[in-house]
Amino acid sequence: MQLKSINQQVIAIVGASSGIGRETAMKFARRGAKVVVAARSELGLKTLVEEIQGFGGDAIAVVADVSDFGQVKAIADKTVAQYGRLDTWVNAAATGIIAPFEKITPEEFQRVIDVNLMGQVYGAMAALPYLKQEGRGALIHISSMEGRRSLPLQSPYSAAKHGLEGFLEALRVELQHEKWPISVTSILPSTINTPFYNKVGTKLGVKPSGIPPYYDPSLVADAILYVAEHPTRDFIVGDAGKVLDLAQRISPSLVDSLLLAIAFQGQRTNEPKSEDAPNNVFEPINNYDRVEGDFGNLTIPSFLDSLDMNPALKWGAIALAVFGIAGFLGGWSNNGDV
Repeated sequence: MQLKSINQQVIAIVGASSGIGRETAMKFARRGAKVVVAARSELGLKTLVEEIQGFGGDAIAVVADVSDFGQVKAIADKTVAQYGRLDTWVNAAATGIIAPFEKITPEEFQRVIDVNLMGQVYGAMAALPYLKQEGRGALIHISSMEGRRSLPLQSPYSAAKHGLEGFLEALRVELQHEKWPISVTSILPSTINTPFYNKVGTKLGVKPSGIPPYYDPSLVADAILYVAEHPTRDFIVGDAGKVLDLAQRISPSLVDSLLLAIAFQGQRTNEPKSEDAPNNVFEPINNYDRVEGDFGNLTIPSFLDSLDMNPALKWGAIALAVFGIAGFLGGWSNNGDV
């Protein structure tokens, strides 16, 4: 499957007013793509388009709530009306409620599912006809490591991301069966330093936090740009996520014990926050039209992501490791025979 170079693409990014979506839009525009940005925050989109146009990029904005299929379809329709086609669709919209399950109302749980799962399903429904019309393209869905391993205090978000992973697996194979050259990618970030934790709802009594370490949003944007040109099944961003994924595969009960030890305190800050404080669960909130959140002091580098973007180097490193281990075991065995 051959995807277009980024500078030849028309790209729609949903959930672009802040965080990962905003950084991704700017990086695509700097690489010469034509970009359509969408979110509920009209002000956030306005400042983003101004920033992109300020460095010579080409972008337009569409205000939309992803829980409404008609509004999501309007993003795709406006993209094709403006630029004549759609090459890549990026689903990045998200919200959440960080609270014990028993304190979450049915309406709150449903809303998180509507945004984080159904919003992405609607995105695929809206984009696929245009991608098929173009004859190829990419669907890029921002999932989470919570699609592989759920976290306490985030039951609706984890449920939505697990549902998203199941949806993408089914869709991917259907498209392969129909022989459509359309890439379906799940991006699974670790804890990322975006305004997400400022904007979500919480009933912890304090401002919530992700479980450290944090990673820079630019790492996720770089992964998205990579898979927009290189068909990829899934891409875990952040070394901690790769370690968690391995641990979950080996022993889920071990991860249970680890989360019992660190996850409850690890998702709390010392900053008081009322459950009535403004949040973006049902309505957009302003003044968060930025990429980074408040946890830059907890942000660390990630070293393994670059290997995933360089398969030859990755498999070379694996081969060296295997030969090294084999050589060590061979030497140990020989020494044992003496």
